[in-house]
Amino acid sequence: MDFNQSADENLFDHARIIGKPHTRVDGALKVTGTAPYAYERHDVVENPLVGYPLGSSIAKGHITRMDATAARNAEGVAAVITTLDIDELPRAESNVAKLFGGDMIEHYHQAIAVVVADTLEQARAATSLIEVEYEEIPGEFDLDDAWKRLQDRDVVSHVGDVDAAFESAEITLDETYYTASQSHAMMEPHATIADWCDGKNMTLWTSNQMIEWTRQALATTFEIDADTIRLESPYIGGGFGGKLWLRADAVLAALGSRETGRPVKVALPRSFIFNNATHRSGTVQRLRIAANRDGRITAFDHAAISHTLPGGSGEDAVNQTRCFYAGENRRVAHHAIDMNLPESADMRAPGEASGLAALEIAMDEMAEKLGMDPVEFRILNDTQVNPEEPSKRYSDRHFVECLRKGAEGFNWSARNTTPGSKREGQWLIGQGMAGAYRGAPTLDSGARVRLSEGRLIVETDMTDIGTGSYTIIAQTAAETMGLEMDDVEVRLGNSAYPAASGSGGQMGAASSTAGVYAACVALQGEITKRLGVESARFESGQVVAGGKRVALRDVAQNEELVGEDTLHFGDFKDELEIGTFAAHFVEVAVHAYTGETRLRRTLSVVDAGRILNPVTARSQVIGGMTMATGAALTEGLNIDSQRGYFTNHDLAGYEIAVHADIPEQEVIFLDTQDGASTPLKAKGVGELGICGGAAAVANAMYNATGIRLRDYPMTLDRMLDRLPGA
Repeated sequence: MDFNQSADENLFDHARIIGKPHTRVDGALKVTGTAPYAYERHDVVENPLVGYPLGSSIAKGHITRMDATAARNAEGVAAVITTLDIDELPRAESNVAKLFGGDMIEHYHQAIAVVVADTLEQARAATSLIEVEYEEIPGEFDLDDAWKRLQDRDVVSHVGDVDAAFESAEITLDETYYTASQSHAMMEPHATIADWCDGKNMTLWTSNQMIEWTRQALATTFEIDADTIRLESPYIGGGFGGKLWLRADAVLAALGSRETGRPVKVALPRSFIFNNATHRSGTVQRLRIAANRDGRITAFDHAAISHTLPGGSGEDAVNQTRCFYAGENRRVAHHAIDMNLPESADMRAPGEASGLAALEIAMDEMAEKLGMDPVEFRILNDTQVNPEEPSKRYSDRHFVECLRKGAEGFNWSARNTTPGSKREGQWLIGQGMAGAYRGAPTLDSGARVRLSEGRLIVETDMTDIGTGSYTIIAQTAAETMGLEMDDVEVRLGNSAYPAASGSGGQMGAASSTAGVYAACVALQGEITKRLGVESARFESGQVVAGGKRVALRDVAQNEELVGEDTLHFGDFKDELEIGTFAAHFVEVAVHAYTGETRLRRTLSVVDAGRILNPVTARSQVIGGMTMATGAALTEGLNIDSQRGYFTNHDLAGYEIAVHADIPEQEVIFLDTQDGASTPLKAKGVGELGICGGAAAVANAMYNATGIRLRDYPMTLDRMLDRLPGA
C-alpha cells in the first residue's frame, strides 16, 4: 500500500479500540516472569554451552601476544577463540567499532576472546587464565581539551546574516554548556543464544531492536547469505537505542557455536555494556541567542562537539536549533571529534536529548535577560514553518497549546519569580519548565495477517522493547477488521515475518501500526473477492456488504485466509516539517545546606498526533522524563583520561533515576491528528519524554537556589559552596 497524500477522514476517526486505554496484552507474561527473553529461551535448544567474553585492558594499540593454553585446559572449557585466531571481521555500515578479529585495539573492553564452557562460572574463571601482551599507543580521551583546541567550525547550516544580527541586537546571550556521556543501562543485558552448529544455517535468539537490519549486518560480518540467517527477538528488556545494531554478544555466540558444533549463549557483563556496547557521547555546546527588546529572537548561533570513534557521527546536539523556534538568522555547527573511547551511537532521542538540555536552559536565561516569563517568551517565538525553509510548513504543530495548558495545569502563575526566594524549612523550592521537540520519522513497514475461524493472527518482525507494541498492534488489527482485542494474537520479532520498521527513532509505533493496517486492508480485499462484492464494512466480527451480514468465521469455510502488505510512505512528506512537541514542568526542592535535589512533581503536555493507547503512551512519557531526571542530576560516565575508559562501569557507580525518585508525574495528551504522518494520523512519543526534561529540572534548580548550573549532571558539589545554608 502506498501512502502518497495526507489521510482524510477514515475509520480511525470513529474508533472504538484505537485511542482508547487498554492494558498490555503481554502484561501477564511479564509480571509472572514467563515472557521469553533471549538468554532464558530454555525451550529452543538443548544443553547450550555458555560463552564469556574477555575485553581489552587498553584503549588503543596492538596485541603482540596471546596465550590461551591454560584457559583451554581448564575444567569444563569446550573452546577458546581469540581475536588473533581469525582475521578482522567485516563491518556493516551500521557498525563503527570493530566487533572481533585481528590484533588492532580501538577502545577499552573491545572483545578480544570468548571462552565457551559447560557453565558460566567455568567460562568466566577461564578468561582470567588468558595471557595478553600489548603494544600501547597514546590516545585522545579529553573532550574539553578538544573544545579548547578547536579552530574551524564545521557548519551544518547557515541562514541569513548571523554576525550582523548579533551586532545590531538589543539583547544577547553567549554561554557554554556541558552534557556528560551516558549509558543506556537497560535492565536486560545484550544477550544471544546462537545455533550455528553446521556453519551454514545460523539461528539467533537475541535481544535486538531491529531484526532485519541486524540480519543483514550478520550477513555482512560473516560473509554469508542473509537467507541462511534467522533471528528471533520477541521480548526485549529495554534497549533505548543500545540494541539497534549488531553487537559483540551475537558475534561471539555465533563464533562459539560454529567452533564447538553446539548452541552457545552469551550475555555481556554489565561492564561490557558500558565500555563495549554503545553509549551517548558527551557534548560541549556554545549557544548564542540575539533578540530585540520585545523578546523576538533574531538569531541563533549554536556550535557543539561530541566524541566518536573514527568514522562515527557522535551526538549531533544542534539539529533542533535549526527548526524549533522562530528567528530569521541562524548558524549551527557540529564537530564529531575522533577519540579512542568506546563507540558512541544512538541513545534515546539522540541529538535532541543533549541539544535541548542546553537550548532550553539558554531560552530561560534569555527570558530572564528580557524580563519575560519563560513560557511567554517561548510562545512569542513559536513558528508554524521551518525557519530555515519558510516555504516548508509544519504539518501539525500545537506547541503553544502545550505551553498554555501546561502552565495552567501546573499553576505556573503562582511560582516564585525571584530565584532563591521560596523556602520550606531547610529546603529551597523552585519551579522550572522547558519545551520539547523531536522529529516524527516513519519507515516502510510490513505485516502478515491470518484469519482462521474468526481469529486473527498478526505476524511482523516489529519488536517490543517494553513500549507496548503488542498492544497497539492488536488494537490496530482489531479496529480495522471489526474484531475484539481477544480475537487477535500478535507475533513479533521473528525474521521469518515481513520486515517492519523495528523499534527505534520514535518511528516504531507509527510505522508498524500503519504496516499492520495495510496487511488488514489486503486481507479485506481477499474477503470481498471471495464474497463477490466490491466493498464491505467490517464490524462486530462480521462483514457487511450488499445488505447482508456474514460472520468472519464463516467467510473462509474452514480455510485460512491471508493478507500481507507493506506500507510505503510517499515522498510528499519531504515537503512538510513533521514533528512532535511537548512542554515539561517541574518542581524541585534543594536542601539549603547539602545541595541534595529532590523532584516533587512533573507535568508533561504532549502533542504527538493521535495517541494510539494512552496507557502505554503515558508509560513512555514518564519513563522518558525519569531518564531526563537522571541525565540532569546523576548520570554521567566518568572518563579516565589517561587510560581511556569509563571508570563507573556498573550500576553501583553509575546512578540512574527510578520512578520512586519522582513522587508525582502527570501527562496530558492533546491527542491531535496529523494526517500527513500515517493513515492512523499517529506519531511517536517514545523519545519526546526525555527531550527537554533535563533542562526543566535545571531551570527549576535555578529558580530554587539562584545558582545557575550549565554542566550536567548537576551534582551537589557543583553548587555546595554557593548555597545559602542558614
